[in-house]
Amino acid sequence: MAHNEAVDVVLVGAGIMSATLAVLLKELDPAIKLEVVELMDSGAAESSNPWNNAGTGHAGLCELNYTPQAADGSVDIKKAVHINTQFEVSKQFWSYLTKKSTFGSSKTFIAPVPHLSFVQGEDGVSFLKKRFEKLHRHHAFADMEYTEDKAKMAEWMPLMMPGRPADEIVAATRVINGTDVNFGNLTNQLLQHLTSAPDAQVKYCKRVTGLKRNNGGWTVSIKDVNTGNSRDVDAKFVFLGAGGAALPLLQASGIEESKGFGGFPISGQWLRCDNPEVVKHHQAKVYSQAAVGSPPMSVPHLDTRVVDGKKSLLFGPYAGFTTKFLKHGSFMDLPMSVRAGNIGPMLAVAKNNMDLTKYLVSEVMQSMEQRLESLRRFYPEAKAEDWRLEVAGQRVQIIKKDPKKGGVLQFGTELVASKDGSLAALLGASPGASVTVSIMLELIERCFPEKTKGVWATKLKEIFPAREKVLETDAALYRKLNTQNNLSLELVEPSSETQSYA
Repeated sequence: MAHNEAVDVVLVGAGIMSATLAVLLKELDPAIKLEVVELMDSGAAESSNPWNNAGTGHAGLCELNYTPQAADGSVDIKKAVHINTQFEVSKQFWSYLTKKSTFGSSKTFIAPVPHLSFVQGEDGVSFLKKRFEKLHRHHAFADMEYTEDKAKMAEWMPLMMPGRPADEIVAATRVINGTDVNFGNLTNQLLQHLTSAPDAQVKYCKRVTGLKRNNGGWTVSIKDVNTGNSRDVDAKFVFLGAGGAALPLLQASGIEESKGFGGFPISGQWLRCDNPEVVKHHQAKVYSQAAVGSPPMSVPHLDTRVVDGKKSLLFGPYAGFTTKFLKHGSFMDLPMSVRAGNIGPMLAVAKNNMDLTKYLVSEVMQSMEQRLESLRRFYPEAKAEDWRLEVAGQRVQIIKKDPKKGGVLQFGTELVASKDGSLAALLGASPGASVTVSIMLELIERCFPEKTKGVWATKLKEIFPAREKVLETDAALYRKLNTQNNLSLELVEPSSETQSYA
């Protein structure tokens, strides 16, 4: 009887998550044997593709939904601080890799773009001011500037100020050292670096058709979508990092921890402008507040995007609804994901989120004129002929059991791992890609606890001089590492940066 091929690790999906985890594991154990399998014919074809996400290096600098305001008016900055330090951990990893000859230049995937928050009306201004005062006192946000001066705002965002009513009440904050990240290029650079090492393969046009437990881990059935040929691979550890497709695969594994999870697919659309005359007047990512009653993923923002050296502007997102779990998926994805164990939570979410469902339907039904109307709240003089509609990637928001409500819809990411640590899956969406490194470190700690405390500890300390908790509290160390990483990722010019710290 023929034996199956055997590897240490199989990673499903060639997006930012799998690419990061594979490279991390290979750095920690160069002898590890791993295989990445991807359904599409290239890496980063779904959510990691640069036009399928906003490309914001999420660091809590401008995203107002990361600093919620309580009923008593106070602003909670915990989440923004945590996301900021997670992004710094990502930068530590990328900085470490840029020193390797097989990794390539950071200039191809990360560019400096200021992050701004912009608000309108007295309530908005009062919230932004409180947010600024609280964040500004924290070392991670010490460089943040605040203004209610319209002339100053016209310098910061020249496209957005002309054409506004003279009596309009507005305010803005700015952090110069924000970033735009091309997660598609980053993913492909990680995959290329990975395959330059022995015993690391990335195989495209492959569909995972089965997951079965065996005595040493899992047997993964893989089908070639072009030839129809199938093969079985035995792996000690399996990671399901296939974006929206991770949920059906997690269900197929049958692990106890997968029970009760459902998925709610939300698609997105952007308005995109490539007119260089318009693009050159906006060098920022400007986030505002979601309209009252809208879900958090509808926070409008006008972004500079740098894709393959060319600048464009994106405005949105406009939410949409489809039953597909992937942009290139099937309309049967949602109905096929219904199980006895998750139908309760899914129906509860449908019942308790009628406003969200109505919102999504109204977004889908919008005319181009209505979409331009929301753009003009940001950019009053926008011309229709400069903008076109671009379909973004699919996000599958998580539905999970809830003892009180039956089921809740969760925005964010969730790591699900089997008790024995032999299989893990990543579900959910934002701030996803920016904090991938932290999420994958958490996965490694959960699934390989002995090794992270033992043989891998020294290497982890070398790659990551400081983790999130330390960065949140140690201002001097935060500033030192932030400066070093910004230099090695070429986000600042060496001379100006070193002089300011002299």
